[in-house]
Amino acid sequence: MSDWHTAAPPPLRITPAGWLRVLWRGTLLGALTYGGLVVLLLVRLVEWPLCGQARPVTPHITKAVCRGALRILRLPLTLHGRPMTRTGAIVANHSSWLDIFVLNAAQTVYFVAKAEVADWPGIGWLARATGTVFIARKGTEAKKQQQIFESRLQAGHRLLFFPEGTSTDAIRVLPFKSTLFQAFFAPALVRSMHIQPVTVIYHAPEGEDPRHYGWWGDMDFASHLLKTLATRRQGRVEVIFHPEVPVDAFDDRKTLSQHCERVIRTSHPHAAA
Repeated sequence: MSDWHTAAPPPLRITPAGWLRVLWRGTLLGALTYGGLVVLLLVRLVEWPLCGQARPVTPHITKAVCRGALRILRLPLTLHGRPMTRTGAIVANHSSWLDIFVLNAAQTVYFVAKAEVADWPGIGWLARATGTVFIARKGTEAKKQQQIFESRLQAGHRLLFFPEGTSTDAIRVLPFKSTLFQAFFAPALVRSMHIQPVTVIYHAPEGEDPRHYGWWGDMDFASHLLKTLATRRQGRVEVIFHPEVPVDAFDDRKTLSQHCERVIRTSHPHAAA
């Protein structure tokens, strides 16, 4: 457990046929993603003055684009349980950048991401356009971040965050950090908020390393993207929606965090301690 994050990933080997898949899948994926972004921004020009922070239309564009992306990758998605419809937030385990496509395809959510993501080339634009909430890792920002959370949640947005704090090799669930759970105990939220744990399980292609879809340590995005695009016969991914729980049923952020971690860990067949 102590050195899994420093383990070298399997070497990147792409056959000539694999490069052809990279070319056509990558072209389709880029056109769909950035074409969808253009459509979303045009719709948002109308949606914003009419609805303000509420987004009755654009999240459905994001959902359609992400479902299309999984079809282009030929990565089957299976859903179990039902997405929460109450006011609240979602917490999930984090294995890869693919989680963004998978979880957006499964439900309508707004991600919570570290502030640095806003400056990532290409990805930052997509994150901002789709309503991602960016947070700084500074204690001095805690009050401001809580106000942002409250504003977004009161607008009816369901926020999704990854309490592990980093992505993994897809075969383990890391201990949850409880810090962000504190925002849900604010007086204005605690009696109305629900939290839904969600487990994301990647099954590697037959014969491939079980960590095939994991994105960890110092792995760069480009090589992982190339490997995913080049994969001839993909594995599959499952998303399990567990029953939501009321925040006020827990004494504090730590007990709520521990509950969510336990539910997600015990339902993940590959998770190592």
